[in-house]
Amino acid sequence: MIEGDLYGRLLANTLFPAFEAVRGRPTVALLKYLEETERWTPGALREVQTGLLRRLVRHAQHHTEYYRHLLDERGLKAESFLSPDDLQKLPLLDRGTLRESMTARIANAPPAAVVRKTTSGSSGQPVEVMYNSESRHWRDATRWRGYGWGGYRIGMRAMHYWGFVPSGSSTWWKRRKIDADRLFKRDLYLDCTPRGEQALDEVVSTLRRFEPQAIVAYASGAGALARFVNDRNLRTWSEIPVLTGAESLLPHDRVEVERAFGPAFETYGCREVMLIASECDAHDGLHTSMENLIVELIVREPNGTIRAARPGETGEVVITDLHNLACPMIRYVNGDLAVARGDAPCRCGRGLVKIGPVQGRVTETMYDGGGNPVGGLVFNILFSTIGQVARNFQVVQRADRSVVFRVVPYQGTALPAKEEEILRTHAAKYLPGAPFAIEIVDHIPLTAAGKRRVVVVEKKE
Repeated sequence: MIEGDLYGRLLANTLFPAFEAVRGRPTVALLKYLEETERWTPGALREVQTGLLRRLVRHAQHHTEYYRHLLDERGLKAESFLSPDDLQKLPLLDRGTLRESMTARIANAPPAAVVRKTTSGSSGQPVEVMYNSESRHWRDATRWRGYGWGGYRIGMRAMHYWGFVPSGSSTWWKRRKIDADRLFKRDLYLDCTPRGEQALDEVVSTLRRFEPQAIVAYASGAGALARFVNDRNLRTWSEIPVLTGAESLLPHDRVEVERAFGPAFETYGCREVMLIASECDAHDGLHTSMENLIVELIVREPNGTIRAARPGETGEVVITDLHNLACPMIRYVNGDLAVARGDAPCRCGRGLVKIGPVQGRVTETMYDGGGNPVGGLVFNILFSTIGQVARNFQVVQRADRSVVFRVVPYQGTALPAKEEEILRTHAAKYLPGAPFAIEIVDHIPLTAAGKRRVVVVEKKE
């Protein structure tokens, strides 16, 4: 906290804890617990994971149709899991199965789901997830701990240079409630998607007025803003830590960000489970959120077998949410790749196992009709609002700057009028002057490596 910031200290020490307590959220207590356990050894942390895994398996077997059949068929029960490694006894949960098994994974006993949302669909396949209060509280506390490693703590003024979800489906009351909550916590949200000169200049002006003590930003957005600041020698502020997410922080962007603002800290997460891993001040990999999740990195062998990635080897990210009892997700393959690190100790002294670098969800930059750059991730965000009607999608910008939205609808040969209007309005806002069309297709082909490119920008010959 910056010296002399009276409201910041009041917010951190009194107002925020009281506000969370009134809402029945143990965020502060969980955060204190996590700040203790992060110093435990990897072995001790795995013992915590094992206990939580057994509880999760027991609840899932007794109260969900999907896992009851799955476990019974294999002759497994909670006591069969003696360590996180025993998760290999269960099959992977891919995105398609996650969608199809939604109803069968909902527990028929408390705790009930309190949050239901659609993912942003960065892999091109939006999915819906549900989770209970306990899971939400652990996600919040884990996020604050990870942010704290990067210098952003409760009470600080934070500028969130993030993507905006269209507000068409949100009520007036909900929007006012969100605005009040952000004002109380001193959070300023700016849209990072428009990246033309005028838009970036307005962001710099706002930054100077707001004087943030931390910045939370899309990685590519932070890089674009930093280059704008550095190219024009606009920096007039002291160091501001920058926490990046949503995409991998590329080395050249890190250099620009640290020159323009201050130290950069990469975070890694997905909407299905929120924060998965965070970078500490050692800047050597990202510590996984072991008390909240089991993160596996797996390698598929040519013969069809699956094994754990070895230190230094790249593997697919597989996640088990230890606190989601309402709609369990065990061994969920989220479509990303990351490098395994093993149990090598970190200079910071934390025992949380590290991964990284993370590979995945790096999108291409698009351009509006005037040639101004626009971050491609804006369309992933857009599809979090229409994912219930679109099975897959892809955004293609031709060399002449025209844009085609390729969509595979769940039903019929067209999108519903409401969702089509959201698409067209969003495209007109972020890609003004670029010819736009919606193309309904039966499927979207994968790349030779088996990946789906969500944003394709064709280059001129």
